[in-house]
Order: sequence, then C-alpha cells, then structure tokens
Amino acid sequence: MLSFANMALNGFVNKRLPTAFFMLILLWWLPTTQAADLEECQKLFRTGQYQACYEMATKAIEDYAYQEDWRHLLIQTMMVQGRYEEARDAVINTISRYPTSVRARILGYDVFKANGNLERCASLLKEIDYLVANRSWAYGEASNLVAVSKTALHLGADPKSVLESFLNRAKEQNAELSESWLLAGKIALDKKDFQTAGEEFSEGLKKFEDEPDFHWGMAMAFAESDLQKAMKHLNDALNINTNHIPSILFAVDYHIDAENYEGANEGIQRALSINPHSPEAWTYQAVIEHLHNSPKGEQRSLERATSYWKENPEVPHLLGKKLSRKYRFQEGAAFQKKALELDPKHPSARIALAQDLLRLGDDSGWTVAKEAHDEDPYDVVAYNLVTLADVMAKFKTLENDHFIVRMSPKEAAIYGDRVLALLNRAHKVLTEKYGIDLEEKTIIEIFPQQKDFAIRTFSLPGGDGFLGVCFGRVITANSPASQVADPSNWEAVLWHEFAHVITLTLTQNKMPRWLSEGISVHEELEANPIWGQRMNAEYREMTLGGELTPVSKLSSAFLSPETPQHLQYAYYESALVVDYIIKNHGIESLRAILKDLGKGIEINEAIAAHTADMSELEPAFEQFAKARAESLAPGLNWERPETPEINTPNLWAGVMHPKNYYVLQQKAGRLMRDEKWEEAKEPLQVLIDNYPNNGEDDSPLKLMAIIHRELKETKKEKAILNKLAALSADDIDTFERLIKIAEEEKNWKAVALNGQRYLSANPLNPRIYRSMAKAYQNLSSSTDAIQVWKAILQMDPADPAEANFKLASLIADSDPTQARQHLLRALEDAPRYRDAHRLLQKLSKQASISPQAKAAAAEPTAAPTPSPKRIQSK
Repeated sequence: MLSFANMALNGFVNKRLPTAFFMLILLWWLPTTQAADLEECQKLFRTGQYQACYEMATKAIEDYAYQEDWRHLLIQTMMVQGRYEEARDAVINTISRYPTSVRARILGYDVFKANGNLERCASLLKEIDYLVANRSWAYGEASNLVAVSKTALHLGADPKSVLESFLNRAKEQNAELSESWLLAGKIALDKKDFQTAGEEFSEGLKKFEDEPDFHWGMAMAFAESDLQKAMKHLNDALNINTNHIPSILFAVDYHIDAENYEGANEGIQRALSINPHSPEAWTYQAVIEHLHNSPKGEQRSLERATSYWKENPEVPHLLGKKLSRKYRFQEGAAFQKKALELDPKHPSARIALAQDLLRLGDDSGWTVAKEAHDEDPYDVVAYNLVTLADVMAKFKTLENDHFIVRMSPKEAAIYGDRVLALLNRAHKVLTEKYGIDLEEKTIIEIFPQQKDFAIRTFSLPGGDGFLGVCFGRVITANSPASQVADPSNWEAVLWHEFAHVITLTLTQNKMPRWLSEGISVHEELEANPIWGQRMNAEYREMTLGGELTPVSKLSSAFLSPETPQHLQYAYYESALVVDYIIKNHGIESLRAILKDLGKGIEINEAIAAHTADMSELEPAFEQFAKARAESLAPGLNWERPETPEINTPNLWAGVMHPKNYYVLQQKAGRLMRDEKWEEAKEPLQVLIDNYPNNGEDDSPLKLMAIIHRELKETKKEKAILNKLAALSADDIDTFERLIKIAEEEKNWKAVALNGQRYLSANPLNPRIYRSMAKAYQNLSSSTDAIQVWKAILQMDPADPAEANFKLASLIADSDPTQARQHLLRALEDAPRYRDAHRLLQKLSKQASISPQAKAAAAEPTAAPTPSPKRIQSK
C-alpha cells in the first residue's frame, strides 16, 4: 500500500490532476490502510504485546488516523499497563473529538472509576442516557448496542432485559463483534449462573478461538465444577497471551487455595510487571501477607491496591472472599462489611457476607441473604439461599449441652437420638484428647436432599462426593437418604467432621487443609478400626509408584485430583503423615503444632519446631509410607502384568509368580464367570490367606462368600461374612445377608448386632427395623424394641396397625395413656383388629379405677394369698 501511495503522490500529482480527484483517491486508500493497521494493532493487544500496541496506536493518532477505534485501543492499552492518569486524559480528548460517542463515554466510565472519580462516572452515565434518549437512531450499530448494554447495567437495569433488548440485537447485527458474547458471559458470571456463562463463552469461542478473554471466561465458568477443564482453558488463554492479567490472576487465586504461596507470588509479580498499580494483584499480595501474619506487609499492599481509588470496595471484597476460602469466616465477614460501607449496594459483598455469617452459625445471615435477593433477584446464590431458608424452616431442632442438630422431622424421629449420642461420645473423647473446652455449641445440619446440602455448603448445586463439611462451629452433612445406592457410615462421617471442629477451633481456622483432613481421618481410625482409610492394593501401587505428594504441597492434592481415587489418596496420605508424626514424635508434638498454628505461625515453621525441618521430614515420611505399603500382604507378588497377558492360560500355568495378586484375581474372576465354583476357591483362598484383612469392594472374601452361597454352604458363607462385617463399616449387603441367616437360625443376638451395623450406614430401611424388633422381642429387650417400633412408625409402614399395636403392647404398663393412643390409631386403620380391642379394653378398665382404689390395692393385705376374685378386680 505504501508503494501505491507513493505512486499516487508522485505520478498523479505531478500530472496536475484536479485536487478533488486526488482527494477521492486518498479517501479510498486511507480507510483501507488504517483498517489493516488497526487489525494488526488489535492483534498486538490480543496477544499481550501491549507496549508495541501502545506505540503503534500513538503513532497512528499522531498521523491523524480518524477512526475512533484507534483511541479506544490506546486507552485500553494504557489501562492494562496501569497508566490510569494518561488514560483519563485520553478519554477526555476522545470525548472532545467525538462528542456524541457513547462508546467513548462507557470506556471513560471504567477509566474514571479506576482513578477514583465516581462523580464523573455518574455524569458519564447520565450523558449516555441523554444521548440515547434523544438520538436513538444513531446507536443501532452493534458496538454502540454493547455500550448501551453496559450503561443500562450500571444504571441497574434488569440483566435479562438488557440481553434481550440490546445484546441479542448486537449479535444479530454484527456476528463478528466479540464484545457481545463476552459481555453476555460476564453478566452470567456476575450472577453466579455458571452454566449460562459457559454456554455464552463456548458459543463465542466457536467464532473467536484466538481471543484469550473467552478462554478465561470458560475457566471462570468451570472453576467451581470442573477444575481440570478450567485449567485447560486457562492454559489456552495464556498460550495466546502470556501477559493476560485476568488469567495470571486466576492462576494466583488457584495457587493461594493450594497453599502454593511461592507460585502465587510469582504470578503476582508477573501481573505487576505489566500493571504496577493493579488493585487485584496488590490485594492478592495482601491476602498472602494476612495469611502469613504480617500486618505491616498487608497494610502496605492494601495502600498500593487503593493508591488510585482510596475507597475501592472491590479490594476488601476480594480480600474477604479469599480469607473465607481459607475458612477465616470471621475475618472474611469483617472485610465484606467494610466493602458494604464503601458501597452499600455492592451485591457480591452482601451475598458473601451472608455466606460468612451462615458458616459462622449466625442466623442473621439468612436476613442478609434475603436483602441480597431483594436487591438482585437474578443472583443465583442469593436465590438459592432464600429458597433453602424455606426448606430449613421446616427442620426439627435437637439440642443438648454441646450440640444443636437440625434435621428433617422424619429423620429426627427415626435416628436423631443416635446422632446426639454419637456426637456426645465424640465430644468427650476429642475435647479431652486435645485439651480444649468448646465455648459455643456445635451446629450440625443434616440434609435429606443432596442439592440442599450443596446449596447450604457451597451455595450452588453440585458437590457430588462430599459427605460432610465443617466450617468451624458449623457442620453440614448429607443424610443417608441422599446416598441410598451407596451409603457411607454416617457415624464415621460425623466423627470425622467433629474432629475438624476441634482442630479448627484450636488453630482459629489457621491450618492447612491436609493437616485438618489428616487428623480427622486419623481420629476416625482411633474411634473405630473399621472407619477411616487403610492401606490397600491401589494405595500400595500409588505409594510405591511415585505418586506421593510432598508434605509441603499436600493441600494442592485436594484441589484438582486427576481422578476420584487420587482425591481419596490425598485423604489417606494426609492421615499417614499424622500417623507418622504421632508415632515418631508423640501426640504432644501434634498438639503443640496446632497451638502454634493458632498463634499465626506458618505450618512448616511449626512442624520444624516440634518434629523436624521439612527438608528432613519429607524424605523420612516417604520411607515411612513406602514401608507401610510394602508391609501389605508381603507374601503376595505385586508385579502388575500387561492387561492382555493376564487372560492367557500360560500365565495361570505359572509363567509368572504363583502368588501374583492380579493374576489370582483374574483367574478367580474367570472361573466364577464360568460357574466353576470349586475351582475358583483355590486362587481366592491363596489371596485370603495372604491378605486376610482385605475388606474392599473387590475383596476375595466377598467373592468367596458368593461361592459358598451358590454351593449352599451356609455355615462357611456365614463365617466369611462375619470376617467381612468386621472389616467394613458400610457394607450393608453383608450386614443384611447376615441378618437373614441369623433369622433363619433364630440367632437373635446376631440379628441385633448386624442390625445395629446396618443402621450405622443406613438408618432408614424399615425392613431392617422389623428384623430387629423381632430380635429384641425374643431377647426380652423391651427398651430397644420400643425404640425400633417408634422408628418403624415414622417410615410409613405397610401395616401401621400392627406397628401401633406392637408399640402399645410394649408401653402398656409404663405409659398406658400413650398406649391407648397407639391402639386407637391401630383400630382406625384396622377396625376389626381383635388383639387391639382386647388390650384397649384392658387399659380402659384400668383407667376407670379410682385413685383411692389403686392406692388401697397397692397396700399390703392380711391375706397371704389374694383370691382369684381380687386378682380379677385388679
């Protein structure tokens, strides 16, 4: 194009063509040239070459580039680089040059806001509103519609109306304008509608795959539900633009959650090298200083974060949000209150405050959530919490000296007493062990619907796989009703979560996640050897296969595990570290570490003070863990053969080790599929003899029990099942089968024992209660039988008349009034129930006797033996 320009100037001008003709040529050429150059400059911006973009835009403007987009691009580059004052002056000049531009004004809104001039921000919005109202015909182009959309949102317009009235029109009007899809996605993100945000950003990516903002948006949309997918999009964004500050700060956020403060600091410095005044980067620095108990450093960082805008509410909001992610809810709530002082209408701060208060056990959080919902009905989190409040209003509250338990009324009646008894036992054991007096009652909320648990815990649906969560004083848990297909032992879950209450209180929530989880799993095993996690075949392979996470980085293993198995392994390894500390340094050292953490001492320093320096502890622990792995079934060969080889007959013939764990498993499985029951016993017995405490789902004990059942070898089956029952806390199939065998043998003690085991995993199966009722009746244990029949009545039994009659029979002597009530209910369902009529008659006759007669009858008489008539009168 430059050669063409020279030709035009040298050739045509020298021939003295008319000036008007020359101007036509120039006007044709300049837009084409400037458009090409503008695209090149936009590419520089998109790929993070901000200084080159700045210089190119500056040069174009100096050369009288007339397009408004050049100035917008220059201002955006200034903002990314932290040149806030320059950007302010550039906005003023741009508005002066383009006095009717709504795009320049909405860009100016962000610029003046960054400079702390909120009055000018407000006046810009009014100017846009006036221009659009009086010149609406001039703003139908897509980029103007996006500007109008932003203005309407700032003025408090309904987001849905903005989408329908402006953004959808912008998409139709110009499908090549990426801002339309970006803004739609960001609106959904602001409202915590991550599904819609993902859809908008995904649609945008189909058109603008080289735009890092879309990949960042996808990362944000998936951050709460699929961290691996989020990290992939984050990497994609940074591959396009290594200087993309939003993506860099996303990584910083992740590193802080993972307690990788070195990585977080690197990201912060990277962001500050691009924008030395970034409020977000300096706020993240303040978060780290706060977590490291450095108030002076925190204050310095906060001063830098607010150097241009002293009353920026986003700074305390972000700081509080990150502290709450570290379970520092008291501090988080204080910063959200500060944000609301600076901006009383800050929607995110208000809902974050509601969440903090609720996690602190402060019921005023429900009121704050309702206020947030009233202010912004489209915020998903606020809506979820307000809806959940209506559900929880119907819960029943059980309370004693140490606990407040909230459950559905039905479940509270069925096993609420068991919950309180279990928690009281945990309170006594753990407070004494760790030497702590809990000043406040612990709140436990148990949800029969998983979605309600997720909303109470995470404020959004999801959280699959979580059984319970402890926030400090508050515990939320999934009820067994939400786990019918694969229940976990709810007693173990509550014990685990209450152990968190102890450690989080001791440390004032200042502890790494791995240590908190490790102690809780350890305490499960201390309370019951079949709770918690133990070394198994998979953990053995992972431990010896180099998948141990260094102790100093263990918290990161909980954030983005490759598989659910890796997450479980993180729990197991954390407990193994606690086991190592106690075995080698004593429980006193663990208590001392927790005490130091409560003082704000960093974890590595606390561990070094009471055990060993991390440089010594990590290799020593690795040896400890590997020794534990190698001690698992040492008589077996653990070499994993190639999968195709496992199925070859030659392998079974002894080509490999005759006691190879995997080969024996495969051999037994094939023989069982072929129903060669006797032959399958041989490899299974080898596995059982060498690995007798294997209670996993694929345990040879379970397979052997199946074989004995197929062969009608009930006595042998029972022996195997009893071994399994002693190894697993939630194997309800084994418990139920043992109950059935025991009923057939009329072994009522075994029925009661396995019934109790079953109820520890699933207390909501009426069939099990009926078996237990029969057992307690035969064992003459009326107290237990009464509790069982009461539970049955809460579960909508198929024969409520029978249940009411049975319960009335058991309490007739101790509580005749209540017994009559149950008999009347039985007769209401079955009017011809003769036994119920007889018992009701008997109780009615007893009730008709006067108190004087009862007293006289109770006095000793002279007659040595009452006559039959007197007995009848009684």
